[in-house]
Amino acid sequence: MQIQITSHDGVPIYLQIFNQVKHLVASGRLSAGEEVPPIRVLAEQLVVNPNTVARAYLELERAGVVTKRHGAGTYISEAASTVSRREKLKLLTQRVDSLLVEAGHLGIDLKEVVELVRERHDETFSPAKE
Repeated sequence: MQIQITSHDGVPIYLQIFNQVKHLVASGRLSAGEEVPPIRVLAEQLVVNPNTVARAYLELERAGVVTKRHGAGTYISEAASTVSRREKLKLLTQRVDSLLVEAGHLGIDLKEVVELVRERHDETFSPAKE
């Protein structure tokens, strides 16, 4: 499970984990029934307190994204795999907001950000050049 933690954007670590797991599910990179790493394992990978990961997992469970199987671990729930378009747009909006804040800190205006997004889109989704 690919999760990146940043300390400079002001978002609490448990919320970063929560948002990124939701994003991985919404994008199809985590599917229903797939096991997520145990709390201690993920805490070690991210170099964070296990209580932080436990809180993120609790919030994910409350949101219906994961389910706990007593003595067997934590898994992506069946309901989470059918994330609505509205929820996907909400997740994407959070990422756009972060991008805009970062651009503002770097002194890059909206026009340049939009152009960069277009360039990256074209490069990412254009057919491979031979």
